[in-house]
Amino acid sequence: MVLSNCQSGQIYKIKKVNAKGKLFYKMLDMGFIAGADVEIVREAPFFDPMELKIQNYLVAIRRSEAELIEVESL
Repeated sequence: MVLSNCQSGQIYKIKKVNAKGKLFYKMLDMGFIAGADVEIVREAPFFDPMELKIQNYLVAIRRSEAELIEVESL
């Protein structure tokens, strides 16, 4: 399952980040590493961007970036 298809309020565990190049390193710098817990806090009216809580801080990413993150529900 990918993060862009998940529901708000649920907690998920990151399995894999499928980005490449600079985007991959940007995602790692923001804390999107395998094994980290992530929660979708809220979404914009047209679902882009998404606000996520990861490692005790909030971050907003585009839906296209969220499609690159594989997660599993806890």
